[in-house]
Amino acid sequence: MDLFEYQARDLFAEHGVPVLDAVVAETPDAARAGAEQLGGGTVVVKAQVKVGGRGKAGGVKLAHGPDEAATQAEAILGMDIKGHTVHRVMIAQGAKIAEEYYVSLLLDRSNRRYLAMASREGGMEIEQLAVERPEALARVEVDPIVGVDAAKAAEVVEAGRFPAEVRDQVAAVLQQLWEVYRDEDATLVEVNPLVKTEDGRVIALDGKVSLDENAGFRHEAHAALEDAEAADPLEAAAKAKGLNYVKLDGEVGIIGNGAGLVMSTLDVVAYAGEDLGGVKPANFLDIGGGASAEVMANGLEIILGDPQVRSVFVNVFGGITACDEVANGIVQALQILGDEASKPLVVRLDGNNVEEGRRILAEAAHPLVTVEPTMDGAARKAAELAAAK
Repeated sequence: MDLFEYQARDLFAEHGVPVLDAVVAETPDAARAGAEQLGGGTVVVKAQVKVGGRGKAGGVKLAHGPDEAATQAEAILGMDIKGHTVHRVMIAQGAKIAEEYYVSLLLDRSNRRYLAMASREGGMEIEQLAVERPEALARVEVDPIVGVDAAKAAEVVEAGRFPAEVRDQVAAVLQQLWEVYRDEDATLVEVNPLVKTEDGRVIALDGKVSLDENAGFRHEAHAALEDAEAADPLEAAAKAKGLNYVKLDGEVGIIGNGAGLVMSTLDVVAYAGEDLGGVKPANFLDIGGGASAEVMANGLEIILGDPQVRSVFVNVFGGITACDEVANGIVQALQILGDEASKPLVVRLDGNNVEEGRRILAEAAHPLVTVEPTMDGAARKAAELAAAK
């Protein structure tokens, strides 16, 4: 889960990272009041969207006083920045910047490690710096057991070639950012820019944090950080039912048991649909090891609630959950859904108790259900049904 800048700032403050005072506003009047609350002087009005390049898009403006803050907020609220609509702005205290730096902690998945990155050249898009001047971006491996202690922070500061007069402060910030990363179960904590002000202070002027949703059970407070406005309603409904669902833009609904099988199913449906006008998968839905009537009904309810779906492909390999249990789940799910089930289902079963599972479906003889023996054949049939609608 990616956080808005103001949410990242609040987490930083909770863990002692030096930040500037700020207020969030959803209207120009609230922006004016926020600027007054911050002392009535110069403030920065910043669009709150989960995408980079806000400044270039006109989403970051300086305001000299409360009235100008309201004017700038009015111009920014409602803007479209790379497909993201601005619903709120952050009114941040102004700072006289002398130098800009970059620091981050992240999960390096390819190398199965944590990584600290740092540069004395901040403020620009880090991807651009990494391509144009890779030698200016230090990369230091972090032991997940030890983390960023004083020794590791000093190593990162040295590798990043920070000026001598700020090294102690930057090292302290790195240790505080490690607390954010570790204690909040983050996969990314980034500050760009980390600035030195004209009076010599080092402050996190902008922040980006991504949290590991798999660790959400350890952090009840993280639920309040979710962006309900941007959530896809089907994905939100699936999450409420405990389903692993991702909305896509195709026409064939997909249900499978196991992430690997579902990913393979997406591929075979897309391949089959190439000859049928570009029919594509409509979703990723992994029901896991259990395929009870309730689980299957919940999955079908979510998929059938997508107006783009024209057919559904249920692809199950029986293992711990046998195919006869899956078949009974499908039959009972269709009974539970009743008239809500109105789109054709193509079912492919294989593995444990497959013959019994196919017999149950044949005996039920539901008019919406077609049983196909192979994965490729079922994908083709589902794509054909979607194309014919």
